[in-house]
Amino acid sequence: MSYTYQWLDVPWGDGDLGSWADRSPLHEAACQGRLLALRTLISQGYNANIITIDHVTPLHEACLGDHVACARILIQAGANVNATTIDGVTPLFNACSAGSSSCVEVLLEHGAKPQSEACQPSPIHEATSKGKAACVEALLAWGADVDYEIPHLGTPLYIACVSQELQCTQALLDGGANVQKGHFLETPLHAAAQKDCTDVIKVLLEFGANINAKNLELKRPVETAPPSSLAEGLLLLYEATPRSLLQLCRLSIRDYLGRSRLHLITQLKLPTLLKGFLQYR
Repeated sequence: MSYTYQWLDVPWGDGDLGSWADRSPLHEAACQGRLLALRTLISQGYNANIITIDHVTPLHEACLGDHVACARILIQAGANVNATTIDGVTPLFNACSAGSSSCVEVLLEHGAKPQSEACQPSPIHEATSKGKAACVEALLAWGADVDYEIPHLGTPLYIACVSQELQCTQALLDGGANVQKGHFLETPLHAAAQKDCTDVIKVLLEFGANINAKNLELKRPVETAPPSSLAEGLLLLYEATPRSLLQLCRLSIRDYLGRSRLHLITQLKLPTLLKGFLQYR
């Protein structure tokens, strides 16, 4: 399974495409990261929110190209940080697609919505699918729903496991993601097992993934792993090994605190080492 929106396959800036015939000089400058040209055009009266026929703004272009200085200038000139194309794509989505954590931060600081509207492409899913952990962390810090589930895709954690993105998996779990929530009855552990991704499997198990969860085919994760694979061996070993008291206590404490209060662990009157243990540090 891959997570790519069709519009991303379109070669941006291709003059042969009719839908791009109305691209303004401001779009071109933003796309190419030409800061001086951008300033000059804005001073000459170009509207920072000028759009193409597909409602692409210069800010969309700047973010897709990871041109944070251009993005700042456009925002200062009044660019709408929540502008959407006809496909519902926002500048924030573009920044996540490009892995531009700098653009993500600038957009969020200036009012970009960290959570997409229903039926719009989701920035956190896009960042996760491409392994952009810094973007994921920024989105979570600004209030994106870590368990936001899209019907045909699942949760960000499920996407991270399908995409075999270890850092994003860790970032989402650190942010309080429900380790059991994936795509309908298919859990993140099912996805990691199918991909034979032992590094991701180990992290999921540390965070309490249920090895006995069953999917729509009534199969447990170990039963979906490739035969004789490392994933199968790891899950079989885990089944046969009793959990340590330390691990059980950590999971119980984190469960008692709840996702919304995990950030308060640092304020508990506990030794630093113990607080680090509770945070998987």
